[in-house]
Amino acid sequence: MKILIVEDEAELLEVMIQTLSKNGYIVDHALDYKMALDMIISYEYDCILLDITLPGGSGMDLLSEIVQRETREAVIIVSAKNSVGDRIIGLQQGADDYMSKPFHLAEMAARVGSAIRRRNHNGMKWLKWNNIKIYPEKREVRVGSEDLALTKKEFDILYYLIVNQGRVINKISISEYVWGDITEKVNNLDFLYSQMKNIRRKLSEAGARIDIQAVYGIGYKITGREEEID
Repeated sequence: MKILIVEDEAELLEVMIQTLSKNGYIVDHALDYKMALDMIISYEYDCILLDITLPGGSGMDLLSEIVQRETREAVIIVSAKNSVGDRIIGLQQGADDYMSKPFHLAEMAARVGSAIRRRNHNGMKWLKWNNIKIYPEKREVRVGSEDLALTKKEFDILYYLIVNQGRVINKISISEYVWGDITEKVNNLDFLYSQMKNIRRKLSEAGARIDIQAVYGIGYKITGREEEID
């Protein structure tokens, strides 16, 4: 899962990146308004940690941009301003949560997980589609009653496809979500094709009732009949 931290305090930013990286997230960061806006427009994230006061602009304006784009990111406002008014305005404008500085890093990681779960999983700690269950916080996958062993990258790809089930996902979008902006520095996407081949093989061998379809010239789409959560 991919996180964007919009924060201009260097020391705080560093420890936030370290904590979230240790919790298994891919973490991007932006130091000012313009950089953050470019990142939000260019990439997709599961959660954005957004400081209100930024060089070059307001975090509240960035929040409005995120909400207008109608994307699926959870947004947590992070601010030294600890007033009820600021909290109410942020939440009314579409933020999912609000943290006041200073905060405990363990609490930050927990709030990120909760915000993503509420936004993407209807509050559940797992996703279910046909005979597959994905537990994002534990990074585990089960097919029926059996565990499915996936690498970190394979898990991230499968999770991203299932969260976006029914949609054709561009190859570049998948690569940027899993590998970050390193995608811009490579000449081909052979690394993605290799990962897809492995995921398909593992799902097939485990008896998973889903299919990852290649859409020629565009990307991939995960298909299968969605069942009710039991």
